[in-house]
Amino acid sequence: MTVALPAEMTAIAIPTPGGPEALVPQRRSMPKPGVGELLIKVAAAGVNRPDVLQRQGNYAPPPGATDIPGLEIAGEVVASGGEAGPWKIGDKLCALVAGGGYAEYCAVPAPQCLPVPRGLDLIQAAAIPETFFTVWTNVFERGALKPGEVFLVHGGSSGIGTTAIQLAAQLGSRVIATAGGADKAAACRSLGAERAVDYRAEDFVAAAMEMTEGRGVNVILDMVGGDYFARNLKCLAMEGRIVQIAFLKGSKVELDLAPLMMKRQTLTGSTLRPRSVAEKGAIANALKDRVWPLIEAGRVQPILYKTFPLAEAAAAHRLMESSAHIGKIVLTV
Repeated sequence: MTVALPAEMTAIAIPTPGGPEALVPQRRSMPKPGVGELLIKVAAAGVNRPDVLQRQGNYAPPPGATDIPGLEIAGEVVASGGEAGPWKIGDKLCALVAGGGYAEYCAVPAPQCLPVPRGLDLIQAAAIPETFFTVWTNVFERGALKPGEVFLVHGGSSGIGTTAIQLAAQLGSRVIATAGGADKAAACRSLGAERAVDYRAEDFVAAAMEMTEGRGVNVILDMVGGDYFARNLKCLAMEGRIVQIAFLKGSKVELDLAPLMMKRQTLTGSTLRPRSVAEKGAIANALKDRVWPLIEAGRVQPILYKTFPLAEAAAAHRLMESSAHIGKIVLTV
């Protein structure tokens, strides 16, 4: 089966870095899938903080990646470059990409693709890859969060946060989340957080120590950095792990090594976008085995806040930067 494809497509480009208005629809040549890749007709693409950084000129695509933003998509397979595994023309899937999601078509390495979970549509599926890949590899692989342990996630109402709360709670951990405002804290509780801290009104260190009866939390997922770092260490348990995935309040911090050594704590972190296809494929396999059953059973779901048409990507970025949302923002194509 073959699908007739156009020579060009509409994509969102960034001719000059800047504010949301820097996102401009352009006509681009169709991407061609290489060996081991699939061409996807995009139905929807998730919007993420790294997209904002790229638009601002602060996060260049990795070598060889397209300059079109967008790190996650869902859609239909319309062509294959060969040696692309079990996928066939017409399959519906979602995928993690290194760029190119804000477009009508996107070429994707086959190992980074996953079937759309049963019960979800393509728009919901587009809200899965970036956050679920990120949470799985950082919280459960690098952070080694175990059932019965206490997990603290900052930015609990974000796409990453809403995913982390659900997965940690469903896999048997106690969850504490921070968020800005009573409504966002309530949303965190509704997703499974045992304690949700409105950081505008209370101290998360005190809340974490109270919840754990002074023992501290076992794993912290932090995307804030800055002055949160020292506070994280104060509420980290013996043998505790901090996993850093972003630094909204700055990447430079001071560290007193003595408490870290005395309590045998671990500080780690990662970025997802530059990792190899093989590494991303391994994460995809883990998600299919461990997380897809939870999604298909209705125990975990992507939290979709608002959708925008592809041409209104600038409005989606304005919403992202306002931090008014709870969960994910998605572009529809």
